[in-house]
Amino acid sequence: MMPMLGQQALVSIIVHLVFIAITWWTLQGVRLEAILRPNRVFQGRLLYILLTIVIGSTVANFFLDYLSWSRQLPFLFGGE
Repeated sequence: MMPMLGQQALVSIIVHLVFIAITWWTLQGVRLEAILRPNRVFQGRLLYILLTIVIGSTVANFFLDYLSWSRQLPFLFGGE
């Protein structure tokens, strides 16, 4: 039981980091500076970081939920 929890934790960490990295890379193509006030560099960078974490974590949670649900489907049909 414990090794499976450890594996699940490791997969969750890796998936979150991967989707956060993908989100960061994707947001680099968006010009958020256009909507920020002039001379607000620190706040702009912080906005990038927070948006990256929020979007990346949301997508990672969706992916992990979908993976979990697909593993549970055999129980619907009586399989183990």
